[in-house]
Amino acid sequence: MNDDFPRLLELGGRLVDAARRAGADACDAAVVSSRSRSAQVRMGRVEELESSESDEVSLRVFVGGRVATVSSDLRSDPARLAERAVAMARVSPVDPYAGLADAALLSDGADGLDLYDPTEPEGEALVEEAKALEAAALGVSGVSNSSGATAGFGTTGLVLVTSTGFAGQRRRSGFSRSVSVLAGEGTGMERDYDFDSRIHAGDLDAAEAIGRRAGERAVRRLNPAKVATGRYAIVLDPRVSRGLIGGLIGALNGAAIARRTSFIKDRMNEQVLPEGIDLIDDPQLPRRAGSRPFDGEGVRGEKLMLVENGILRHWTLDSATARELGLPSNGRAARSSGGVSPTSTNVTMTHGARSATELIADTHQGIYVTETIGHGANLVTGDYSCGASGFLIENGQLAGPVSEFTIAGHLTDMFMAVEPANDGDARFSLVVPTLRIGEMTVAGR
Repeated sequence: MNDDFPRLLELGGRLVDAARRAGADACDAAVVSSRSRSAQVRMGRVEELESSESDEVSLRVFVGGRVATVSSDLRSDPARLAERAVAMARVSPVDPYAGLADAALLSDGADGLDLYDPTEPEGEALVEEAKALEAAALGVSGVSNSSGATAGFGTTGLVLVTSTGFAGQRRRSGFSRSVSVLAGEGTGMERDYDFDSRIHAGDLDAAEAIGRRAGERAVRRLNPAKVATGRYAIVLDPRVSRGLIGGLIGALNGAAIARRTSFIKDRMNEQVLPEGIDLIDDPQLPRRAGSRPFDGEGVRGEKLMLVENGILRHWTLDSATARELGLPSNGRAARSSGGVSPTSTNVTMTHGARSATELIADTHQGIYVTETIGHGANLVTGDYSCGASGFLIENGQLAGPVSEFTIAGHLTDMFMAVEPANDGDARFSLVVPTLRIGEMTVAGR
């Protein structure tokens, strides 16, 4: 995108100028350019080889306390797009909190985050990667079929220009490998998967390792038993614990707080996690999935203690929700074709001193949950209930697989009971280790 930056910057500037001429009090323009390529195979045969490119402009205008956002492709005439946006704003309801970010908070454009790898694998190379993924998974004894394997890469670039004088660019790359396979036969089949996703191609796990893990996970799930209804200590695999803590992050979203639709809306400066546990949001970490030099409004976000020593300290805020809540923006705005809304970046939960194996060994009887089914968390009420599968824990050891049971509780109690292991995975924007979350109600046979 560096080669295109002057052209896209010039387009953003023309959109801003056109909006001001059309009557906007203030405005910003985002130009997003992306491209991707992927290959999918199943049982050694290519099922799909796809390449795509897209370019989009998004113009946000403010007129007399009203706001409107319009989107189009790069071929649109800036003057006509601006006139349309201003006309839409004039018939929109007044929003007393709408407006651009405070100019004092805008980024200086510095970017040492190393979020772009220029590697562009050809289609044939992606096909070979996907075949290697699948072959490794099918080579695991007990694996009987494949749902397919995919290898791909993509790049996304953003240019943002505001009427307050900010002009910046950011771009990122992404490389991924994934495979899903089945083990067993007939009605006794079990499915599982594994994947890797990185900003730099050289950081990806080997295709053979990913495939082998997927196959082994599927085989481990064969011949599951039904668990008896009762109260069990619950230990969450990181795949599941990320989703649980992701619910807490969602409940801290400033938009939900402003709408009063979060179960945690009145808990600021209160204990929401056990003592000694922090949740840190930091958009300035090199080579990390959630990093960005500036947010969707041009604000440079800094490290933020969402939860400190178990105490809730901050919401995630963009400019509008910050004004509504009487707080300064903390640079957590995300931009989309529909406008701007707050979001988290890289969130890391404090790790414990013990390994996942040690945490399980300290659990006399319980269930190690490796998968949940459905969206179990109601972030308005805090109620939690979802289908699950995993493995029994008996006398501190993983026993046989179990499935078709439901776990239920309340998020307030679950969060206060969390005990983290030390195995968080920094590949993800949300780094959460294995968690033990106390006893929960389990509905089984």
